[in-house]
Amino acid sequence: MASDDAFKVSSLKGKVALITGASSGIGAGTSVLFAKLGALLALNGRDVENLNKVAKQCTDCGAAEPLLVPGDLTDEETVKKTVDQTIAHFGRLDVLVNSAGILAMGSIETTDLAQYDKIMNINVRSVYHLTQLCVPHLIKTKGSIVNVSSVNGQRSFPGVLAYCMSKSAIDQFTRCTALELACKQVRVNSVCPGVIITDVHKRAGLDEEQYAQFLAKSKQTHALGRPGEVEEVAQSIAFLASDAASFITGVNLPIDGGRHAMCPR
Repeated sequence: MASDDAFKVSSLKGKVALITGASSGIGAGTSVLFAKLGALLALNGRDVENLNKVAKQCTDCGAAEPLLVPGDLTDEETVKKTVDQTIAHFGRLDVLVNSAGILAMGSIETTDLAQYDKIMNINVRSVYHLTQLCVPHLIKTKGSIVNVSSVNGQRSFPGVLAYCMSKSAIDQFTRCTALELACKQVRVNSVCPGVIITDVHKRAGLDEEQYAQFLAKSKQTHALGRPGEVEEVAQSIAFLASDAASFITGVNLPIDGGRHAMCPR
C-alpha cells in the first residue's frame, strides 16, 4: 500500500494522469518522472514527433505505454476529445497537469491584439476549458490538479506583458478553483518556475547569443545563482499531485531559486 510508504509521492503509482504540453520542456520532464513513479499517462502536445519521443522515454524506464492525445488545446473539439479519449482508455482520471503554454515578447506598445489573444487563449482559456471538463472525473477520484504558472505571475517584468498577465490569471484561477473544489476533496495548486532551461525562450524569439546572455544574467537574478532544471520543477509537480501534499491546496509554489523573494538593492 502506498499509504505505508515513508515517501508518499509514491502514491502516484497506478494513478491516471493527463499531462498537457508533454511534447517539450516542463511537461515532457514531468511525464518521464510520473512514468518512473508508476503513473498511467495520457499525454497531450502539439508536436507529435516529440510526443512520441517522450512516450518512448516513458516506456524505456519500464512504464506502461502512454496514451497519446495530440492536438492544439485552443481548439475546443480537441479539448473535448482529449478528455473523452483519456476516460475511454483508462476509465478514470486522478491527476491533471496543465503544462501547455507559450512565452512571447512584447510590451503595451508592441503587443497587438492578435498576439494578446493567442497568449491568453493558450495560457488561460484552454486551461480553463480543459480543467472544466476534467473536474467531474477528478471529483469521482478525489484527485488533484497542478497548473504550471511562472514567477512572472507574482512579480512584474517589462517586455513580456501578455505572458505576465496570463500567469497572474493562472495563479488566481488556481486559488479560486482550489476553494471551489475543496469541499469535493479535489486539490488545486500551481508551480511558479523562475528561469528554467527549456526551449521556451528560443521559441519566443531569442537567438543563441541572446539566450546565452539571458542564462548568464540568471545567475544574478536568482538567489541560488543559477537557472533551474526541468527535473527540479517536475519533482515539485509530482509532490503537489501526490498524497505527500494531501493538506496543501490553493498554493502558488515558487520553484525559482529564491527569485520571488528578491528586490533591487
